[in-house]
Amino acid sequence: MSLILKGGKIVSYKITYFSDIKVDGEKIVEIGENLESKDCEIVDVSGSYIIPGGVDTHTHFDLDTGTTITADDFISGTKAAIAGGTTTILDFATQSKGKSLKAGLEEWHHKARNKAYCDYGFHMAITDWSDSVCDEMDEMIKQGVSSFKLYMAYKGTLQVDDSVIYKALEKSKNIGAIIGFHCENGDLVCELVDKNLKENHISPQYHAASRPPMLEAEATSRLMKIAEITKSKVCVVHLSCKESLDEVLKAKERGVDVVVETCPQYLLLNEDKYKLEGFEGAKYVMSPPLRNVKNNDILWKALEQNQIDTIGTDHCSFNYKKQKELGMEDFSKIPNGAPGVEHRVGLLYTYGVSTNKISINRMVELLSTNPAKIYGLYPQKGAIEVGSDADLVVLNPNKTKVIKAEDQVQNVDYTPYENYRLNCEIERVYLRGKEVSRNGKVIDNFPTGKYLKRSSN
Repeated sequence: MSLILKGGKIVSYKITYFSDIKVDGEKIVEIGENLESKDCEIVDVSGSYIIPGGVDTHTHFDLDTGTTITADDFISGTKAAIAGGTTTILDFATQSKGKSLKAGLEEWHHKARNKAYCDYGFHMAITDWSDSVCDEMDEMIKQGVSSFKLYMAYKGTLQVDDSVIYKALEKSKNIGAIIGFHCENGDLVCELVDKNLKENHISPQYHAASRPPMLEAEATSRLMKIAEITKSKVCVVHLSCKESLDEVLKAKERGVDVVVETCPQYLLLNEDKYKLEGFEGAKYVMSPPLRNVKNNDILWKALEQNQIDTIGTDHCSFNYKKQKELGMEDFSKIPNGAPGVEHRVGLLYTYGVSTNKISINRMVELLSTNPAKIYGLYPQKGAIEVGSDADLVVLNPNKTKVIKAEDQVQNVDYTPYENYRLNCEIERVYLRGKEVSRNGKVIDNFPTGKYLKRSSN
């Protein structure tokens, strides 16, 4: 049966307007006023916005860190995404040391197959460079993986050196791929971690002290210069501070083609969380760490001024009990990461749009359209256009709710946004024309998410 959404206010990254939307099968087939059809299901969404399904290009589901495994796998993680208005995620398939990229991709396909409640794709994280791995990047493109990731931190496990960055960027330029970078100086992070532990500084606050903004800025600056030499497009993921942003802006003035992502935690949370009583600060241990309040304001202004391109979540959830607690006697053993995929849309609407920091069109651009464009999914995703997938989110701005860990879909025992008030409700979510969530609850009993083969530039 076809579907018509009537009376809603459609939001694109450019304009907002009243119109009806007709869906047939998985696609949007007509947009116009007063659409009628005898054979259609009619859904009245008057008073609500209709926005394109969110595209979160930074999640870590079912990730084995070597000491524990994330609380959310592809079942619970993608359910949480759907409940919160995100219909597409890109997760990080990761090459194991001594293994091929193909093996890493196959492992992540196995993790996700027949488990995803939203559509999904993969980036490929390269951790062990060689000539054969370089050649394999061509095969990744054929498999629909048109983006890669390199880590400038996590020495001894994920970190790569500058020569690998140079070689990988040369290759990515030739095959039309983009590489995202975790920018922190991993060598100096290790030195500061060791220094603090030797001084018996073991509590969560020393995680942040070991990863100051200048180490993020140094790595960002170094990346910008390598990208300038190779003339390659790059992405800085989870940018958290003014110092790194300044390096990006200087590079852009020199003509460097750089995309910037930040995350809700760097807009809404700050380093005071590390000073909570007892071990509570462990809930906010992530990398890069939370910064001071001034950086929250700076990043909001950067969003307004189009200096930041996307907002992902870096959703990497670990339970406080038994997982975060692994670092009770050593902050460096606290699993890095926090949940967020479920609340991204609601938080950005409430604390961005409702406070006039950004427009609702800019929100759509940051959460949906830009990530789809950057990562080879547009206009299939990230758009409300005839021919696009009918990934539609009905956002009611006339309702409120309060975030509570006990109410969330995410399979984790806390949320960084406990008691945050939302000035909206995600009333309905459609994935390729099928209603999969209502009022923040998943109503689809079966995982119908599809793997997305993405195009290169």
